[in-house]
Amino acid sequence: MNDNQAFNEMMVHVPLCTHKEPENILVIGETSPELKKELEKHPFNIEFGDEALLNSKDEKNIDVIILTNIKISELILANINRVLKDDGLITFKTESFQNDENRLKEDLQLVGTKFWIAMPFKFGHSTAILASKKYHPTADIILQRSDILDDLEYYSTEIHHASFVFPAAIHKALTTIAKR
Repeated sequence: MNDNQAFNEMMVHVPLCTHKEPENILVIGETSPELKKELEKHPFNIEFGDEALLNSKDEKNIDVIILTNIKISELILANINRVLKDDGLITFKTESFQNDENRLKEDLQLVGTKFWIAMPFKFGHSTAILASKKYHPTADIILQRSDILDDLEYYSTEIHHASFVFPAAIHKALTTIAKR
């Protein structure tokens, strides 16, 4: 199993198994055939595009946004906030605490201005953030969805939960920044 497959499965299944009833999903950024294969395991309306797609969407019409290789910024976050429903969530790749502690903290602080929950999660050699307006990624996981996914190499319900657990020193360093 390679790190790319861990990325594909975790970036798709963590948010889509956290939101209670997602219907409209946007995937912004580069997508591989393997990422699309993971998305096809969910029966939702999924659109692919670049950042411009955010500008073309109606207000409060999107449930989940997955940013594959887009660095979050205030402008992107403002567009996301405009189109995301009141119970929506996003996920995006960031830097690990060990590689760039400041970038991780800045990303958490930025999304923390618009989201009730902003939590980092780690998988393979990657770190991502799930930011949610309502659903908690470990307390609200939809087991009827996460437990029945087939043909997986990395993701499982247990990995979903464990990916949000960090060593004590990192947990402490992020306590005032991450919104759990």
